[in-house]
Amino acid sequence: MEKLNFIRVGAIVNQLYLASPKENAKELIKMIRKAEKEQVSIVVTPELSLTGYTCGDLFGHKHLLNLAKEALKMVIDETKDLDIISILGLPLSYENELFNCAVVIQKGKILGVVPKSYIPNYGEFYEKRWFSSGLNLKNKKIQLLGEEVFMNTNLIFKDKKEETLAFAIEICEDLWTVIPPSYYHAINGATLLFNLSSSNEIVGKASYRKNLIKDTSSRTISAYIYASSGLMESTQDLLFSGASMIYENGKMLAENQKYDLKSNLIYADIDLDHLSHDRRKNTSYNSDINDREYQEIRIDVKRKMKTIKREYKKYPFIPQNEEERKKRCEEIIEIQTNALVRRLIHLNNPKCIIGISGGLDSTLAFLITIKAFQKLKRDPKDIIAITMKGFGTTNRTYKNACELTNKYQATLKEISIKEACLLHMKDIGLDKKDRSITYENIQARERTQILMSFANLENGIVIGTGDLSELALGWCTYNGDHMSMYNVNSSIPKTLVRDLVKTLAEKEEEEKRKIMFDILNTPISPELLPPDKNGEIQKTETEIGPYILHDFYLYYFLRYQDAPLKIYELAKIAFQDDYKEEKIKKYLNIFMKRFIREQFKRSCMPDGVKVGSISLSPRGDLRLPSDMKGTIFTLEEEEIK
Repeated sequence: MEKLNFIRVGAIVNQLYLASPKENAKELIKMIRKAEKEQVSIVVTPELSLTGYTCGDLFGHKHLLNLAKEALKMVIDETKDLDIISILGLPLSYENELFNCAVVIQKGKILGVVPKSYIPNYGEFYEKRWFSSGLNLKNKKIQLLGEEVFMNTNLIFKDKKEETLAFAIEICEDLWTVIPPSYYHAINGATLLFNLSSSNEIVGKASYRKNLIKDTSSRTISAYIYASSGLMESTQDLLFSGASMIYENGKMLAENQKYDLKSNLIYADIDLDHLSHDRRKNTSYNSDINDREYQEIRIDVKRKMKTIKREYKKYPFIPQNEEERKKRCEEIIEIQTNALVRRLIHLNNPKCIIGISGGLDSTLAFLITIKAFQKLKRDPKDIIAITMKGFGTTNRTYKNACELTNKYQATLKEISIKEACLLHMKDIGLDKKDRSITYENIQARERTQILMSFANLENGIVIGTGDLSELALGWCTYNGDHMSMYNVNSSIPKTLVRDLVKTLAEKEEEEKRKIMFDILNTPISPELLPPDKNGEIQKTETEIGPYILHDFYLYYFLRYQDAPLKIYELAKIAFQDDYKEEKIKKYLNIFMKRFIREQFKRSCMPDGVKVGSISLSPRGDLRLPSDMKGTIFTLEEEEIK
């Protein structure tokens, strides 16, 4: 997994023995060994994990401080055979001051010491009674257990081989300040941020803390690994829950069960490529004023994980939670609707011409047009829906197209394209028994010609119906269904089209809902070929592969610009119960070939609204040459091996 640039990180909440460093060391050794067994590369513990956070005035006693150092040495000695990097919390005295520190250790060595920057002294916190801020320690080196090590708030620990594998540390209150140290850490290259914390529980604090960590992870485009002191801290005035969590760019990957009496470990696999990609893409990321000097410590991070232990959604464009799904779909429908409203206002409210086929895409485009007219308080009769029977049109789609149009009181036009297509075939010398791509494209272009001519006749505009997935695969006829005057579906992937139609259907009366659900259950087909001798109709997914796979490939290829090998590995995780590896590879190569080869169609695509993180518009998100080989991004056998 090192080739795919993942790293497994963890957070330990140790069963605490208050003011008993030796006992805490034993517990931490046990948990660090457990983390090593789980192939964790870097693990963090709570604030002052070797002593406990609630020791009070005992922090002023040299005896406790010496015991803490002895406990640190004990952990170092007992884990020197391990490759894991551990981040431990303890109090350290230096030049007549006491600092609340994180000590980073690996293979029997101390890699560095990070003191706490911001010392809380309000409400229930009295840390300034004992501790000093580490902000004034600039490039300091101290002697600790016979080693000379850096002690600095601005330390970046960076892997010797992989530049994107870099981490930094902040301690509890540092996160809660107006401008946390983590912001500077991230700007200076840290992709992993570790926080040793002691956060007590009061009403509402748990959700606030979680949102704070989520927001910090998102703002810094980092992985944030947080561990807080557990239940066995003193409850003289406060209660600690031992909360720990791991976020990656605002997404929670792991969270423990709070109020655990025993030690616990959580871990997650972080995608460093995705983090570094988003930082490069966000050109504002490095524009902040940054006058802090950082000390870089080169380290050797061992990544032993054999497999990726995290989930990947089969539908990356669609939230899994039902409530979130509905909310997302409603938001997208609003964006589509209002984009069309704005265009219609600009054009002095022309009529809208739309090809209605009884399929998913044209249904969505038609319903969005209906909603735009409702907002503008316009007569739906000014929506001219044209159904154009061809050689492959089925009675089911024809009936649904007609009934849907009539139920919404739009104007229905029926025009057969068969005679015109046969005449065109004769004109160009194509045998009418031919079933080549020319045969199919003649029909697609004839339909577009009818729509465009009607738009001229009615002083209207053609509403496009083609979706994002079709544009990505080039599954559209150049200057045929590829063309329109405004396309409301241009950034909607096929898998999402279905959910949007479903969301609209669920709000309608029974008769309309029945038609729309039948459309949802209709096989996806361009209906350009007549049924075969067995009565089987042309099915898109039989020819090019399942859209559920293609939309997955599309998301990771464009959203994160992942290499084919990485997309293949992620797809294996997401679809392990659905498709064999050979199928995943086969359709991935089909996607890659078609995506690169068909760029020329996207280079001249019509205007259309962007609704999500991915768009193929040459004026917006995607600028590619139309002259690349279709095989440039295909997956080779050698890569898999």
